[in-house]
Amino acid sequence: MDEVALQRAEKQTNHIILGGKVHLYRRGTRGRYHCSATIEGKQYRASTNKEDLRLAEEVAEEWYLKLRGLVRSGDLEKVTARKKEKTFQAAAEKFLEEFPVLTEGQRNAIYVKGHERRARKYLIPFFGKKGLSEITGGLVNEYRMHRIAQAKEQWGKPPARTTTHQEIVCLRQILKTALRHQWLTAMPDLSEPYRKNGKISHRAWFSRDEYRQLYQATGRRARKPKNNKYKWWGEQLHDLILFMSNTGLRPDEALRLEYRDVTVAFDEGTQETILEIEVRGKRGYGPCKSTQNAVPVFERLKKRNKPQPTDKIFPKSHHAMFNKILVELGLKHDREGRPRTLYSLRHTYICFRLMEGADIYMLAKNCRTSVEMIEKYYAAHLKDVLDASAINVRKKKPPKKEVAEIRRGELETLR
Repeated sequence: MDEVALQRAEKQTNHIILGGKVHLYRRGTRGRYHCSATIEGKQYRASTNKEDLRLAEEVAEEWYLKLRGLVRSGDLEKVTARKKEKTFQAAAEKFLEEFPVLTEGQRNAIYVKGHERRARKYLIPFFGKKGLSEITGGLVNEYRMHRIAQAKEQWGKPPARTTTHQEIVCLRQILKTALRHQWLTAMPDLSEPYRKNGKISHRAWFSRDEYRQLYQATGRRARKPKNNKYKWWGEQLHDLILFMSNTGLRPDEALRLEYRDVTVAFDEGTQETILEIEVRGKRGYGPCKSTQNAVPVFERLKKRNKPQPTDKIFPKSHHAMFNKILVELGLKHDREGRPRTLYSLRHTYICFRLMEGADIYMLAKNCRTSVEMIEKYYAAHLKDVLDASAINVRKKKPPKKEVAEIRRGELETLR
């Protein structure tokens, strides 16, 4: 075809190739060409992404021949069905729309934001364009490998196990959203492959002697700081340790606590003055009652900081100073090599209460956790919880005279 004839053809909006089997068209005299074909009574359309007619014809021919090949292999219906299904990104957007609204007042805002960050930063870039039926256990394993390679390239080490676990939790929630809207027929296998069933790792905590050693050291640091400009920091850290170990709060709960959330009250049951705390943490709102030892700590904090009701009780986390003191005392790791953190003070509170004989159900409610979690991670390794008198039970032996008479009776029966 010469240039004049080609110019004439380009002015037309419709073109026929392959003997009328494929139609090429575009809207107006400019823009990209599209192609259409009828195969086994159904019409199929596609964009050539080309503005030049010659290039558009080549793309259209390849497209048509590919369709014919799919017809022969019997895969055409599968491909078209996959194109019509919802993508992972559509399910993720639906989840991010529903989750904050349906969990309001039940889930902490930081937890909700964490899921949004994981979805947008990691999950959608990897799975986004995939159809929901393409999300299989194998593809999820590829995602795990991708995350490990990505983290090693960026940070020089793989992501923490808990980090990957939280991302898979978010992935599961997105797929459950698709399942509820009937965009997905079944959940894929999201379990971690090749993982051995290890023993339960108990929480790192402080024994009574270790805890005494810790608060005495922080008390000395608060009274006589190495540098006077850190005096307030030392006093706050000392009170944070005493406050957490007498309330059982999680670190994020303690750092989110405001003065208006705490009330000094007299408890009729124990006949002691305690703190009644309105806790707002990862599980939403929950009440907490402290031991009597937390009251002077709270009073000391109010006297030192002269706060407004909406001020944070602990505006700083003090992680660096806390870790430094643990290292100086040789308490950073327990005998099993598990590192101690501020969270260990919560574990210490639970263990101390169990050793004092606290009711495990009421303790779970006060700590905003479950009885199963306490039995699994705390009570299982506390020797003081075990009652030797209930374990070392012995049957009372009959006197020797009675034994002799029983044996004599057995012999007479045999005769």
